[in-house]
Amino acid sequence: MRVVAWTCECSSPFYELCQAGGQRFIRRTRNEPDKRIVDESDRWNARQANAQWNALLLGLLR
Repeated sequence: MRVVAWTCECSSPFYELCQAGGQRFIRRTRNEPDKRIVDESDRWNARQANAQWNALLLGLLR
């Protein structure tokens, strides 16, 4: 797995655009007081994932 792009870890949640096995997905990490919670999106091809990533950065997704 390779991280292609990311947001700043200084805030919670922070996001990473990841690539593995020819597919991409978005990983969301939330810092709770006693643990870190990681969620991952569905897998998409690069074009679809990039569109989702851009929508996330523009505030159109959560």
